[in-house]
Amino acid sequence: MSDYRAADYHDEIYEGVDARSLPAAFAIPAERAAFIRRVYAHVAGALLAFVAIEFLLLVPLWPVSVQILMTMFAAGKYSWLIVLGLFILVAWLAEKWAMSDASPALQYVGLAVYTVAEAIICLPLLFLVTHIVGEPKLIGQAGILTLAVFGGLTACVFTTRKDFSYLGPILWVLSWLALGLIVAAILFGFNLGLWFSLAMVGLVSGVIIYQTSNVLYHYRTDQHVAAALGLFASVVTLFYYILMALLKSRN
Repeated sequence: MSDYRAADYHDEIYEGVDARSLPAAFAIPAERAAFIRRVYAHVAGALLAFVAIEFLLLVPLWPVSVQILMTMFAAGKYSWLIVLGLFILVAWLAEKWAMSDASPALQYVGLAVYTVAEAIICLPLLFLVTHIVGEPKLIGQAGILTLAVFGGLTACVFTTRKDFSYLGPILWVLSWLALGLIVAAILFGFNLGLWFSLAMVGLVSGVIIYQTSNVLYHYRTDQHVAAALGLFASVVTLFYYILMALLKSRN
């Protein structure tokens, strides 16, 4: 049962069950609303922390950024593969912590670690735009477009109230294909170009629809940290490829 109305039968079907162990769609309306508020409050908090870290690294601490970038690319063309591998490892670990039934403190550690990892993975592009290309306004434009797209996709899911979980296998395959192209581009030194960035914007938009649907229908109401981590990761990835597309279209 995927409609919000399923929650109306909560008292009859789930009597005696801890409300926090229920999927949001089957929780009582007050508990479901509180869960959704917690999820998006945590997404907002993670995004603000991400912006603060990037601002510190790009403005007052930009010499530190230079040292970080030199370390990241010290191994030549294989540097980005190493960084990508470490990022995937950190992402897996952070998600594992956030999804676990461990203490809330450990779940928050997972979200914090992932936020820092996202800031590091985005640093080369932001440093390029800010200090080499000299077009910091592109960052603001990308941020506005990202929030507009994310808001529109979220409103679409909340308005239609559809369960988009069927998109999962499709998005999984497309994501691995995209990762394969990125690895091939790094190894063989070819440019993926503007169209790849636009395709990634489309792919990540699909992921956001899928994850928002999961927030409504498949996450338990005590999994707000895990739900926030997934949405935060997608929003930052969307921002990254929108900024990349703006930069490539400018060139």
